[in-house]
Amino acid sequence: MLRIRGTVGELPVDLILELDEADWARLGLQFGAPLQAAQAASAAAPVAAKPLNQDDALWQVAKDLLRKAGQLSGPDLLDQLEGLTGSATAGKRLLVRLRHSSDVKVVSGGDTPLYSWIE
Repeated sequence: MLRIRGTVGELPVDLILELDEADWARLGLQFGAPLQAAQAASAAAPVAAKPLNQDDALWQVAKDLLRKAGQLSGPDLLDQLEGLTGSATAGKRLLVRLRHSSDVKVVSGGDTPLYSWIE
């Protein structure tokens, strides 16, 4: 749920939006990652008997983001993850989770680490 309060001109505004986990993931992609990654993530998402919670949905989208890119620098990946989650803290958590994933190789040479998806 997202609550927006403020004014439009002289009129008070109090708006509540209810979004499910998939809506939040798609919304994050619209602001932080390419639209193609969002379309690929929704097309590649397996049909599950149980809906994913928001953390699982974001984790899947983060993996798909790196998988489609193939390789990203740490700062670029963090920027996209922060855009996806809407939070610097949540973006950093996903980055750490990717760093420790068996599907990801991290090379720490040079100024920034490079995150690569392992095929």
